[in-house]
This record gives sequence, C-alpha cells and structure tokens, in this order.
Amino acid sequence: MEAMKNIVKSLSSLCFVCILLLFANVASAKTHHHDFVIQATPVKRLCKTHNSITVNGQFPGPTLEVNNGDTLVVNVVNRARYNVTIHWHGVRQMRTGWADGPEFITQCPIRPGKSYTYRFTIQGQEGTLWWHAHSSWLRATVYGALIIHPKEGGNYPFPKPKRETPIVLGEWWDTNPIDVVRRATRTGAAPNVSDAYTINGQPGDLYKCSKQDTTIVHIDSGETNLLRVINAGLNQQLFFTVANHKLTVVGADANYVKPFTTSVLMLGPGQTTDVLIKADQNTKQILHGSTCLCKRSRRPF
Repeated sequence: MEAMKNIVKSLSSLCFVCILLLFANVASAKTHHHDFVIQATPVKRLCKTHNSITVNGQFPGPTLEVNNGDTLVVNVVNRARYNVTIHWHGVRQMRTGWADGPEFITQCPIRPGKSYTYRFTIQGQEGTLWWHAHSSWLRATVYGALIIHPKEGGNYPFPKPKRETPIVLGEWWDTNPIDVVRRATRTGAAPNVSDAYTINGQPGDLYKCSKQDTTIVHIDSGETNLLRVINAGLNQQLFFTVANHKLTVVGADANYVKPFTTSVLMLGPGQTTDVLIKADQNTKQILHGSTCLCKRSRRPF
C-alpha cells in the first residue's frame, strides 16, 4: 500500500512539472500581427516602369521574423484586380491546414476588395522559409522571407553570426507576368523566360539601367555573417556564389544540417539554404552573384 502511495505521489509530481513546463513554453511564445495589402505599385526595372502587384507597396514584400513556437496572424486585404492567396512555403501546418494558402485547394481565393486572415503557429522549425502568392503567376512579385529564430533564450547550433541577411533570388519579366502565363496557356507553348534575375528585387549591374540599384550586403573584415538564401524564382534552378569565399552550409528549408563547406549553392525553385560566410579576404568589395541552369544563354549578375 505504501509503495502504491509513493508511485501515485511520484506521478503527481511528474504531472505538475509537465504542466509547469507547458505553461512556461506558452508564456515565452508570442503572437505577431501583420497586415498585407495586395496592390498595384509602380516598379521600375530595366529602364521601364510597370504597375506590379506588391504587398504594402514593397518589392520584394516584407520580411517576417518570428521565434520557434510563435504564432503568426496575417490579415490580407486584396486591393489588386486579380484573385489572390498567400502560401507559407515550407511551414508545417499542424491542425491549421486551412491557413496553408493554395488557391482552390485549402481555400477559395481572396477576391478583389475582400480580405482574409491567416493564423498559424510555427512548431519545431528554425531557419529560413518564405511566403508567396499562390494564384496564377502573382508570385513573380508577391513574395518575401520568413525568418524563424530559435525559441526565446535558445541558441544556434553553430557560432553566433555578427549579422544575418536574407538573400532572395528571383526572376523579373519586363511585362505583366499574368499576361505571360495566359499567353502560354492559350497557345500551348512554354512561357517566355524571364528578362532578368534579381537579388532582393534588384537586377545585377550588368543589366541595363541597374548599376545604381545593385543589392549591397554590408560585412566587415574578419566577421562571420549568416546569409539566408532563398530561390523565389518561378521556373529556374539558380546558382549562388560569393567571389573568392567559401560558404559553410548550416541549414536548409528551416532545418539544421551537419555543416559542410562549398563554393557554390544550387537551389531549386522554393528552396532555402542558410550559410555562414567569413570575410577573410583582403578586399574592399566582395562580389556575389547568381545564374541559372538553363539551355538559353542568359546574362548572370
């Protein structure tokens, strides 16, 4: 009888500890509220200005930062002339499948003039993901980074970097991307290839009218930075490299990996890779660039 009392007492204590830990985790988690306004915005690239569909007038859209365990609440208001949904690429939607975003699969599209609120919790994921439109080819310009930091008080399983920088690779059409895919659907031919590749929305300085707006990533000599590389392109596998520097891969698609060193990354559409880079070369400028794996000759960054 005494032994049974001791067992019950031990189980009660264990349950109490588990409840305390559960409440501690809930207390440390946060809820982040964001408003996304989908709208046409004048965007000038390659010497021409187009009324491109953007989020909050930004191209690329805003970078969202959360911690593992946090909840995201995003209210999307559609002021564009197209139907739209937002997909949270790579997020494990645990019991929140309706927040995943694919049009006509998990939800009806958000019609012009209407709104929809996404609510979901990031669980067991740390690293880099991204979000994008999931209606037709709106994701050519409607996209942004989603950064998931360790839980509050947690650490990376690698030396803490001095800075962290999202590197979002994309494609740019010198026309309306919706017209490109509609023409392909109508004719049965493959869609026209993009007119430029971009880093954080900017073409490289080898493209026309682009030299003054090339993406600049600041890094001081001797410091180690974390680059969060995302392929937001629609159709192309993209290569990424930094001249005369090695890249230490530490994560992919919001999962940590056993670190390894390379000089070139290859990312398929939608993939992400986290890399550490140390500025250990005696130079004032470091060139970073990207190009595609494609048959047609294209100008790299």
